[in-house]
Amino acid sequence: MMMQGRQLAMALTLLHLLLWHESLTIEVPQDPKILADLRQPPTITKESVKDYIVDPRDNIIIECEAKGNPVPMFTWRRNGKFFNIGKDPRVTMRKRSGTLEIGFRNGGRPEDYEGEYQCFAGNDHGLAMSNKILLRVSKAPLWPKEVLEPVVVTEGSSLVLPCNPPPGLPPPFTFWMSSWMIPIRQDKRVSKGLNGDLYFSNVMAQDAQNDYSCNARFLFTHTIQQKNPFTLQVLTSRKIAESTPTFLSPLGSESAKMVLRDEQLLLECIAAGLPTPEVKWFKKGGDLPGRKVKFENYNKTIKISNVSEEDAGEYVCMANNHLGSIRHSIFVQIKAAPYWLDKPTNLVLAPEENGRLVCRANGNPKPSIQWLVNSLPINSSLPDPSRQMMGDTIIFRSVQMGSSAVYQCNASNQHGYLLANAFVSVIDMRPRMLGPKNQLIKVIENNRTFLDCPFFGSPFPELRWFRNGQGSGLDGGHYRAYINGTLEIKRARAEDQGTYTCVASSILGMAENQVRLEVKEPSRIVRAPEHHSAIRGSTVRFDCKVKFDHSLPVTVTWTKDDNPIHLGWRLRKDEESLTIPNINEGDEGIYTCTVKTEIDQDSASARLTVLGRPDPPMDLELSDPAARSVCLTWIPGDDHRSPVKEFLVQFEEDRWEPGRWQDLATYPGDLNSVILQLAPFVNYQFRVIAINAVGHSEASHPSPKYHTSSAAPDVIPRGLRGWGSEKNNMEITWEPLLDLEKNGPNLHYCVWWRQKDSDGEWNNVTIIGTKHVVQNTETYVPYEIKIQARNDLGAGPQSNVVIGYSGEDKPTSAPTELRVSKVDTTKANIQWKPVNQISLRGEFKEYRLYYWRKSSHVPGLVFRKENKTKGFYTTVAEPSTILSELVPFSQYKMFMVVANNRYEGPPSKTVEFSTKEGVPDAPSFFRIKRRGLDSIHLEWDKPLEPNGLLIGYKLKYQIANGSRQGQPRVETFLPNVTDFTLRLPDRSTRYNFYLSALTQMGAGEVVAEESPFFANEENFTEATGLVVPGEEIWNVTVEHNSNYINVGWRHSFLPNSSEFVLEFTLDSNNTLKTVPVTQQPPISVKDLIPGAKYHLRVYSHEHGNVTSKSVIFETKAAYIDQVDIATQGWFIGLMCAIALIILILLIVCFIKRSRGGKYPVRDKKDLPLDAVDHKDPNGSFDYHSDEDNKPLQGSQTSLEGNVKESDDSLVDYGEGGDGQFNEDGSFIGQYTVKKDKDETEGNESSEATSPVNAIYSLA
Repeated sequence: MMMQGRQLAMALTLLHLLLWHESLTIEVPQDPKILADLRQPPTITKESVKDYIVDPRDNIIIECEAKGNPVPMFTWRRNGKFFNIGKDPRVTMRKRSGTLEIGFRNGGRPEDYEGEYQCFAGNDHGLAMSNKILLRVSKAPLWPKEVLEPVVVTEGSSLVLPCNPPPGLPPPFTFWMSSWMIPIRQDKRVSKGLNGDLYFSNVMAQDAQNDYSCNARFLFTHTIQQKNPFTLQVLTSRKIAESTPTFLSPLGSESAKMVLRDEQLLLECIAAGLPTPEVKWFKKGGDLPGRKVKFENYNKTIKISNVSEEDAGEYVCMANNHLGSIRHSIFVQIKAAPYWLDKPTNLVLAPEENGRLVCRANGNPKPSIQWLVNSLPINSSLPDPSRQMMGDTIIFRSVQMGSSAVYQCNASNQHGYLLANAFVSVIDMRPRMLGPKNQLIKVIENNRTFLDCPFFGSPFPELRWFRNGQGSGLDGGHYRAYINGTLEIKRARAEDQGTYTCVASSILGMAENQVRLEVKEPSRIVRAPEHHSAIRGSTVRFDCKVKFDHSLPVTVTWTKDDNPIHLGWRLRKDEESLTIPNINEGDEGIYTCTVKTEIDQDSASARLTVLGRPDPPMDLELSDPAARSVCLTWIPGDDHRSPVKEFLVQFEEDRWEPGRWQDLATYPGDLNSVILQLAPFVNYQFRVIAINAVGHSEASHPSPKYHTSSAAPDVIPRGLRGWGSEKNNMEITWEPLLDLEKNGPNLHYCVWWRQKDSDGEWNNVTIIGTKHVVQNTETYVPYEIKIQARNDLGAGPQSNVVIGYSGEDKPTSAPTELRVSKVDTTKANIQWKPVNQISLRGEFKEYRLYYWRKSSHVPGLVFRKENKTKGFYTTVAEPSTILSELVPFSQYKMFMVVANNRYEGPPSKTVEFSTKEGVPDAPSFFRIKRRGLDSIHLEWDKPLEPNGLLIGYKLKYQIANGSRQGQPRVETFLPNVTDFTLRLPDRSTRYNFYLSALTQMGAGEVVAEESPFFANEENFTEATGLVVPGEEIWNVTVEHNSNYINVGWRHSFLPNSSEFVLEFTLDSNNTLKTVPVTQQPPISVKDLIPGAKYHLRVYSHEHGNVTSKSVIFETKAAYIDQVDIATQGWFIGLMCAIALIILILLIVCFIKRSRGGKYPVRDKKDLPLDAVDHKDPNGSFDYHSDEDNKPLQGSQTSLEGNVKESDDSLVDYGEGGDGQFNEDGSFIGQYTVKKDKDETEGNESSEATSPVNAIYSLA
């Protein structure tokens, strides 16, 4: 029965789990306002590591930080007991934190605080706890003192020098050095083991030294401890015995190793033997983990990082030399401390909701799981009806407000433990909107967009979206609502623009927010930049035409190789392009145009490759010299991104044309070593020019000189010919050999000749020049000629025999029976009898016909007479030809001669003939001279060449309406009629006209015209006919003043398509004045007559018939401004200045009267005195010259007179003279008064002659 009851309970529990619905966990947003109002259990945020080793020289800091609401309170346990911090003066806890600080400034030992610490953080809603922190103090003990005996070993045997470092915390790092702190050299024979010992696979004589010292470096204290050195003595022998491999570490044939998961596995095999054994590794039943394994210490150690269960197994190391091999097996076990499979996380629930905490971990061996609540085992805590334990899972059903707590999960095995805190927080909060109010979202058309509406509430609210406040919730179609409050619009369209409202509701209330969506056109580059390969110095233009939404601010930027371009005086950017003039190599790169708005961007790139002329070749060398060749080698220069197509080799020789470089040969661009074919007797110097698609490089530096030896000529002189310059001679001429063809010194020519078909001896002559004249020859006789070039080294090849002729004479006969047959309008058939060949007296060239138009059969026709010539080459017995391009209806004369190369023979008899009548040429002109409102007037004139008797004219015309034409009509006219007026059925009718002249032979060439467009009556003038259709000038306005006006008007011309002229007509005498205008209105016109009446019209300079209507205006009468001078600022200032000057003069006069006249200055004066001394009323004497009594130039004559400015400077009054100061400081000096011829005598005063005199008497 009990078994059946248990099975029934388990079945009911399983059924309950299947029917149970778990609520979604509430995620608390990190919003400050939410967090301030939200009550939450504590959470550990920071703590020290589990195995905590500290430096004894520093204070001890054990970290523990936590968060929660209310702020958590902290307590500590040490070694499982409550740690009363307040009782220990060395221990303090940081404010609003659980971090401990243990200081030793006032004494104490860090070792006294070693132990196991654990932090607890709690508030009203739960208690969280940290891991257990094992605090240990780092130790660096000294090496034990010991006396080491010398180590004596036989050469070739193995050796191990033990290190045995003192135990430290953490363990030290060991290394071997000499007493001079020089590292012991290690290789595959000598190396350090993992335990720190120094292993010698075999000892050699050079290993003997007395300072093998093991050193231990302690990381925390940064100290190095040194062991007493070993002295190694090596016993040598003549013959060293070899040995098979044996293992020094590990010992035996097998060993075992255990390592924890995710740690590092180190396996070591060090073997002894002579020769030194090679060590190899492999794994039985599989391959070594290639990505994780690393071979170290000369293949004696393998390191596998982050080991896992599949790395367990048997690892075999094998050591071998040529005497044998040995193996060692290491059996590796992989254990594991606990690691998380499913770590519990915080759980936030609303009242009456369900949830669960899961704690799953794995390890080797399998860890045990223990649950705690608020740091107490869950079995010993207060019972909670909403909580149920099921192994590694805690299930919560219908939680209530008092169910908040912190749960701990502890997973542990023999290799370690894991501890995780996870709180369960039960909260209730009405819905809140977390995002900004009335947010504006801009999106590109046809793009996916997201409208965010972050919210929070407990229980979790339901969120719905509405558009423009209408309809049901948006979800479906191209809308998708997410649980987090985001609304996705899969493809935004123009009609999606509007205001969207999100509403969050729960049983506790409702909240809403609005988002405004604007849909914009995308920014696109419609004409992207293209790749350019341009020549250095040219101008490159990158296009970048963009299209964007004009409601968005846009920027178009350029970058080069992803770096901003700094636009300056050289680089120019406009709205649609970037222009780079005078490009150079620094401009090469990738140029990117980016159009960017606040919500999107587009970019396009293009590469600029700068092509330049190649650099000149370098380092020219000559090799493999021969009589007529040499090998030239060079190093090509930089091609500047345009491959070299060919190399041009030039030479200079210093015998005939020194300093002139000549082309020798060109070679493909992939060669840099060529064999040059040379000429003898030349002192060469070479240079090379590289050529690519851009151009030629500079020439290279010249090569060393190379001289070729002399040789006989190997070229036959060219252009050998014989001809007569006179009738009884023959000139033999040829072209001289080129300088490079002479091949040696003293070049000359040997010429042979004899009469053809005569077996006589050859005549010959040796000559330096290029011509020889044979005299006393018969007229036009053939000769055989040949030539040969020679120099001091021998003769060249002889030429082939050339036929030449002696001179020609005048022909003695004329062609006979010259006659004409088959004459038509423009052609005639000419026939004659040929002359005897003997009478030619030279080489036959042609029969030459002279002909001219004598008259026309058209009465009164005037034409220009012209003699013409035509040659005919023919050797037939009955020669004939056709003479063409004759004028119809005309009379011609002609005669014929025969000609050789130099002379014409006597003329034949003169023959006359007439051409037939033909059709006339086109009329000399045909135009529409005038078009009225209802008629068209046509005019023409007779043809220049009627080609017959004119009998009239034929006019064909038809209505033209676009591509359609009406029925043609034909009018004929007598030859004396040259105009025609056509009445129009309506103003819009247009015609095509075709006119031709007529003779008895028919109609001649047709001339066609089309009637012009008709615009309106205003566009028509009797004098000139039609004007520009659709263009006009109107609304002329005038703003007038006394002598200038501002003129404005409106027009329909395109900008910059016409200049304008202003035409002014003075009403009083009809005087005309025109003002050309090149700028757009309004225009200011000056220099008009005040108070005059004008007539003004504006017309087009290019189209004078396009004019405005005339306007009449009158300029204002001239006037003079009447201004009260007493109120002007300049007058008031002048009066003030005059008053101030008068005041100064009065003061000066007073001072002079009081003391200036009491000092006799007779001995100080240079000017002559008057005969009579003037005595002052007070009994003193004052001496004055005539000059003193005269007023100064430009100064006032009296104090009451008008004041005028003086043009004189102070220098004029002797300021620069030898002045002296008396004892009382008054100035007694000489001065000179400058007088002009027109100086006027003023009223003399006994007190002061002038203001300047008074000033210079002041102290």
